[in-house]
Order: sequence, then C-alpha cells, then structure tokens
Amino acid sequence: VCLLSFTFLLSHSQNDNYSIGSRSAGVANAALSYNDVWSLWQNQAGIASLKQITAGTFYEDKFLIPDFALEAFGIVYPLKKGLGVIGFSYTGYGNNIYNEKKAGVAYAKSFGDIISFAIQLDYLNLFIGDGYGSHNSFAAEAGFQAKLLPELTLAAHIYNPSRTTLTNYINESIPTILRVGLAYTFSDRVICSIESEKDVTQEANFKVGIEYHAAKPFYLRAGISTNPVSDAFGFGLDIKDFKLDISETIYQQLGSSPSISLSYIFK
Repeated sequence: VCLLSFTFLLSHSQNDNYSIGSRSAGVANAALSYNDVWSLWQNQAGIASLKQITAGTFYEDKFLIPDFALEAFGIVYPLKKGLGVIGFSYTGYGNNIYNEKKAGVAYAKSFGDIISFAIQLDYLNLFIGDGYGSHNSFAAEAGFQAKLLPELTLAAHIYNPSRTTLTNYINESIPTILRVGLAYTFSDRVICSIESEKDVTQEANFKVGIEYHAAKPFYLRAGISTNPVSDAFGFGLDIKDFKLDISETIYQQLGSSPSISLSYIFK
C-alpha cells in the first residue's frame, strides 16, 4: 500500500518545476529574489543583473534513493550592454525505467535598478520503460523582481501559465505553479525571505528562509516549508570565482534529501 501510494505521488507530479540549487534548497527554496545562476530554475528575472558568464552544476540525492536522483546544469550569458541576459538550463530526474527531462532557454532584462522581467521556453520529455514510450511537450515560464525599497524586494514567478498538458491521458498534465515572495536585507550579512507557492490543483505551500554571511567566504542557511512539511539547512563557500553550496532537506514523511551545487564565474 505504501509503495502504491508513493507511486501515485510521483505520477501526479510528472514534469514538475523542480527547485534547483543548494543555496536555494538551504532556505527551503524561498529564493525568488536571489540573483545567481540558480535563478534559471527559481525565477529567471534573477539572472538579469548578472554581468559575467556563469555556469553551475547541481546534484540531489532525493530521499537517499539513487533512482530518484535529480541533476541539473545551467549557464548564463550576458549580452552586450543594455540587451539583456540569456540562459540555458537542463534538468534530469529518474532512472532508465522512469525519467523526466527539461531543457530551457531564458531571456531576462532589467529596467534600471528597480525592475527585472524574464521569460523562458521549456522542452519537456517524460519516458516510461517497458513499452510505454516517451512523451514530449513545451511549456513557458515568466517572472519579475521589483525593489520596493533598497532593502525590500518583491518577486513573482509563474510556471506553465497556459495549462499545457503532457498527454491526453488523465492525471498526466503539467502543473501550473504560481509563486510570490518578499525578501528583506537587514544588512550585508543577513537576508530573510518569505514565499507562497500554489499549484492550482493543490494546497498552498508557505516557505521562510534566512541566509547569514557568517564570515568572508562562509554562509549559513536555514528554512522551513509547509506543504510538504520540511526543514532545510545548509552552508556555502564563496572562494574567488567558485561557489560551493551544500544543503540538507528533511521531509517529515519521506526522509532526507542532501544536495550539492557548484558554480563558477568566468572573467
């Protein structure tokens, strides 16, 4: 019964908009206002302020089950001054019997130092072995960030606003997910963020996260979320152009999901 229930949970979440990046995972993915390469998955508007080519890779051992491993790679490329920023991302999940793939192309642009907008087009693939085959589809994403005050940022993101379906079969739709959040920078050492996430077919998920710059290269992070109930914590090292982040998410019902990510800024 437990295995069948868990299988239903997975099938209902086909081609979900997985949260990527151990920095964001450390704050329970309350990261709509962040500005780094991981914004390619959290809120593409966050890449608009990046000035150098940046690449990142990510791996999560979901629930400590190798068959549920989540991996991703992304790169951000700023165009000539005033023309915006483009980004490319790839996400893979599952094994050789069941797996999901997502490839995205994003474009983001800032208007002054106040507002940034972004859009992204995604190619989605779902593969099920034993003769079921694969299905392909396309979806879109959009997001923005706005500085209401120098210390306060409002951000929002929507995934699959067109309610695109994966196949004509029941329960094989791509979720439509809305996210809205606020982040307050108390100082150059502390950022606190709150966020609400709503899949249109499920209950809302509320998240709170805090990042503390403890020392010059060292960051500490913690966060909580309500649906599913989970606690998160992590740390990061910022050494010149390299950034290493490690986090742990503990789900009340499903157990632990450790992750690691590494990014590099090309200068």
